[in-house]
Amino acid sequence: MLLFGPRGVGKTSLLDTLDSQAVRIDLLDDDVYRRLLNQPTRLREWTDQARKGQRIFIDEIQKVPALLDEVHLQIEKQKRVFVLTGSSARKLKAAGVNLLGGRAQTHFLHPLTACELRKSFDLEKALQYGLLPKAYSLKNPAAFLSSYVKTYLKEEVLQEGLTRNLGPFSRFLEAASFSQASVLNYSSLASDAGIPRRTVQSYFDLVEDLLLGVRLPVFLKRAKRDMSQHPKFLFFDAGVYRTLRPKGPLDRPEEIDGAALETLVFQELRALNDYQQLGYTLSFWRTAEHLEVDFIVYGEKGFLAIEVKRSSRIRDEDLKGLRVFGIDYPTANRVLLYGGKETLIREGIRIVPLQKFFESASSWLSNPAQELGAP
Repeated sequence: MLLFGPRGVGKTSLLDTLDSQAVRIDLLDDDVYRRLLNQPTRLREWTDQARKGQRIFIDEIQKVPALLDEVHLQIEKQKRVFVLTGSSARKLKAAGVNLLGGRAQTHFLHPLTACELRKSFDLEKALQYGLLPKAYSLKNPAAFLSSYVKTYLKEEVLQEGLTRNLGPFSRFLEAASFSQASVLNYSSLASDAGIPRRTVQSYFDLVEDLLLGVRLPVFLKRAKRDMSQHPKFLFFDAGVYRTLRPKGPLDRPEEIDGAALETLVFQELRALNDYQQLGYTLSFWRTAEHLEVDFIVYGEKGFLAIEVKRSSRIRDEDLKGLRVFGIDYPTANRVLLYGGKETLIREGIRIVPLQKFFESASSWLSNPAQELGAP
């Protein structure tokens, strides 16, 4: 099995919980890393000690891509059982290495979800610090997140040689944070970061390969009007986004909070879609006239249009995007999530408190026909 996920989501902790008796090989250990980098066949020094059927865990496989050939050989010849973790697929793809010939399942691990936390889920805390396990559990999450961002940049980007100069990439990340949950304008970002447009596009590729962010495509199926062609961008965690985004006297708190809330909803949708293997495609809807719906969740199990608002009051203009989307796609289940406490229905649009969404998202996504927020 290949288990991918950003640093800090709990891949190693999860594997230790699943099987504490497995043989462990940690490529973040400098001595282990250098020995296997120089000679990947040395993997046998560890695996020859394994009992029949004993699992072998290799952490951060992307650091030594050539190991995959040796792993493949041992699967074929010795029937070894491997679980490989990685926080980046970039070097694996760049090297064109053997990805085990389709013999491995690939899974993704995300930050915590409200579904996992249950009664421990605190919406305000999650909005401020995100849902990385340590950020959510430590007494000083801000210090952890600051260290996390600096360490991630140093270890994953600079040490791995993914970019030659960390300065431009750091400026890019800061500029990208102002585009959180917004439609991307590469030229504007390039100007803000002081780097070429082509470099900005390559940096977004890098961010996605490092599993730090996602470019969400526009929903274009059977489009009945002129549509925007530009994707929307989201960092993978609300806390990481807030740490990267500079704050000044001219910033409006509601603008930052709104992007963080949309990120949090996206985290839940994305993780549950992966964990429950629901097969949805996630996108957003935006017309050339700037009518927009935050998330479109489309697949065999259902067709959902979701708008997210922080406010506890619903204005008529808040429903505009969903209203027009319903004209073009009358079979869609349209939902507006908001900061209030009442569940309402207006013009066929279900208006649901955010807390109810986070309590019920798991069962609702697997069966959208049921009432969201129902016991």
